[in-house]
Amino acid sequence: MKFSEFTTGMVLQSRPYRVEASEIVEFATRFDPQWFHTDAAQAHQGRWGGLIASGWHSCSIAMRLAVDTALVDSESYGSPGVDYIKWPAPLRAGESVQLHLHILEARRSSSGRVGVVRWQWFLKTPAGDTVVELVATSLFSPSQ
Repeated sequence: MKFSEFTTGMVLQSRPYRVEASEIVEFATRFDPQWFHTDAAQAHQGRWGGLIASGWHSCSIAMRLAVDTALVDSESYGSPGVDYIKWPAPLRAGESVQLHLHILEARRSSSGRVGVVRWQWFLKTPAGDTVVELVATSLFSPSQ
């Protein structure tokens, strides 16, 4: 999407994405090697009753879906940061998720040279459980 296509109040929805146990283990082995992400047998005996994705893995999935849904071919060039990130529910092996993007604000900077999109992301299971919630700001080089 181009910056000019974003409007305050707009809601976008991604395609579904299914996370597999092997992906959870691979990501966690490299970046978050806690037992409930990497050891299926031990995780089955733990609090979650099985493997769960790292919160950072869930965020990476959300980022991929945001790119596919809204940022591919855009003038996006980065982000100054995230207001907050929450992981209200675990993402389990075999679950599908879908990203819901709520545009909170789409405006030009006071100089007019930067497009600013402030948006809230919800990565949800089909049952409606939110596995990632965040608010971020993205910057764009808007077309003149």
